[in-house]
Amino acid sequence: MHLAYPAVLAALLFCTGLYGVLARRNAILVLMSVELMLNAVNLNLVAFDVWLSRAARDTLHSGQALTLFTIAIAAAEIGIGLAIVLAVYRNRGTSDIDKLRDTAEGHGPDSDAPAAEKAEATA
Repeated sequence: MHLAYPAVLAALLFCTGLYGVLARRNAILVLMSVELMLNAVNLNLVAFDVWLSRAARDTLHSGQALTLFTIAIAAAEIGIGLAIVLAVYRNRGTSDIDKLRDTAEGHGPDSDAPAAEKAEATA
């Protein structure tokens, strides 16, 4: 098999993931898009490792070993990221990234009210 086939597939996967990160507003879909991009990188690592191992007979298959580390890091990243998203959803009631950014910057729906009125409203 030629190197072009997995490289083109990895490029398509990466572009799909990049589109998902830039266009989606839901935090869980953004995390899924990041996983797509990491899988594209893993595909490239394995494809180039196989391609380079044909040239040299005695290789260590470092691309495949690095892919295993990347998969382990991606699993940890998605576990922590999903826990953070669920905690934010429980506290704020939404996982929309634009709304979360607006409330963090003080541009939310209650940002025009003075601080004293906010304190009285919560008490």
